[in-house]
Amino acid sequence: MSKLSRTTRAIVLCADDYALHPLVDEAVEQLALAGRLSATSCMTTSPRWLEATARLKPLRPRLSVGLHFNLTESHGGQHAAQALGAVIRQAYVGRMPAEPWRAAWRAQLDAFEQGMGGAPDFIDGHQHVHQLPGLREALLAELQARYAAHEMPWVRSTAPAGGLWRSPKAAIIAVLGGWTATRGLRGAGVPMNRGFGGVYGFDAPDAAAYSAQMARWLPHMAEGGLLMCHPAAGVVEGDAIGRQRPVEFAYLMSEDFGALLRLSGCHVHQGPAQGLCPR
Repeated sequence: MSKLSRTTRAIVLCADDYALHPLVDEAVEQLALAGRLSATSCMTTSPRWLEATARLKPLRPRLSVGLHFNLTESHGGQHAAQALGAVIRQAYVGRMPAEPWRAAWRAQLDAFEQGMGGAPDFIDGHQHVHQLPGLREALLAELQARYAAHEMPWVRSTAPAGGLWRSPKAAIIAVLGGWTATRGLRGAGVPMNRGFGGVYGFDAPDAAAYSAQMARWLPHMAEGGLLMCHPAAGVVEGDAIGRQRPVEFAYLMSEDFGALLRLSGCHVHQGPAQGLCPR
């Protein structure tokens, strides 16, 4: 074990939405090569997914690569999508039968394995839909059918790290399945991260404002905790958070972020994260 890993907490910093747009992919690649990123979760529903994998494959195993399960992003009308509110209503009133959701998991996992040549390192959900009732049970059934226990991908827990549950948005995500999915999946032997952070209103106007958010999150992150981020190398036009993405990217690449990590007693883990994500 290195001196670094004995004296600091290893956290998983995950960039969501790989394959959404070339500017997102560029940011992920630069951050990974700079040692500022642990993982990226991929939209296999994107029409450019197979094209994007060519640049992603060489980053493994330095970068963990996962499935970003998607029901709500249409990719400009090229993928059938629903509004998040409609998905939540269907999940909580139980109007959608289990098999279509199981089929959606199967199709997106198949696409991941086709593009990357193997199973994902982990699984999460765009707008956290993976944790909703019905969807989480369908996920567990598909995982158990596809993978032996020793090769099971870890799954993102959105149970807030430490005192981060006091954030209203983080608490809403946790109430809408985060705590329940974490208990259920971990109880079924699925590996999961230890606590979650990175939730805010995508309203930081500059790197200093995003730095203030990061300074609030990092002290709560335990060893194996996961922070999500949404960087891009430029403004992603037409995306709901497209103007926030380059703000995140600029800060994550900065010396200020490196200094804050050291001050907070954290480092960004690179390499397989299974050991940080217990069953």
